[in-house]
Amino acid sequence: MNDTTTSRGVRWLRALAGVDTQGACVRYADAPLDDETARFITVAPDPANRFPRARENVVGLEQGWRLAKAVREAIAEDAASGKRRPIIAIVDVKSQAYGYREEMLGIHLACASAVDAYASARLAGHPVVALIVGPAMSGAFLAHGYQANRIVALDAPGTMVHAMGKEAAARVTRRSVEELDELGEKIVPMSYSMASFAKLGLLDELIEGVDADAPSVAQIARVRDVLAQKVREARGDTSGLAHRLQGESAQRTRAASIEVRKRLAQQWDAS
Repeated sequence: MNDTTTSRGVRWLRALAGVDTQGACVRYADAPLDDETARFITVAPDPANRFPRARENVVGLEQGWRLAKAVREAIAEDAASGKRRPIIAIVDVKSQAYGYREEMLGIHLACASAVDAYASARLAGHPVVALIVGPAMSGAFLAHGYQANRIVALDAPGTMVHAMGKEAAARVTRRSVEELDELGEKIVPMSYSMASFAKLGLLDELIEGVDADAPSVAQIARVRDVLAQKVREARGDTSGLAHRLQGESAQRTRAASIEVRKRLAQQWDAS
């Protein structure tokens, strides 16, 4: 498992799906979860990718389209049945693969296709659960994971959700990394810790005590139990993503966002 195409996302796909899947930059497998079959999907490093910026576990042109294909295949296969399989997005994505060629060839369309596929699956009745096992950065997380009914994460070194890497954020804000860390302790959205991200109301569960790189059999079973529980919750929740703003943490830390949405709705209805 120390080959060049192995990442946390790939290791967790193998651990949860029970198979060593083959593929390029996006890997997926159908495997049992609780008493049904789920589709597990992850973005993998691809050293031979034709786009040099997309050779790590990032979301670029090919990754966006392949994510959309993996999700839409499940939607199409389940369309005639009364049961919509769960879709588990295993999130370990460093960034979106921005570059001149990617911009010219429409990376925004590729990423949007993945977003649309996940949203379409959710609206069609597929419980979508995102499991963050590594970085969930910037547009890559928007394309792979953020549209989920439920988002859970391992409370482990290396897991984080943010718009950009810490070093890049320090350059943009003209601060040192140490100053950025201090700022994160005061301003929740600036923090890089998963515990702080949970305070925004966007994280449904933070799973503690799991080795993200080499989980034990018991730890894998515990993560599977959490995923199964979130699938059941998603099936019983008809509010879509509204619950993200309804929790106590969100009411406290995202009060301004909630007020903006309320006023926008009032103006929309008034027109």
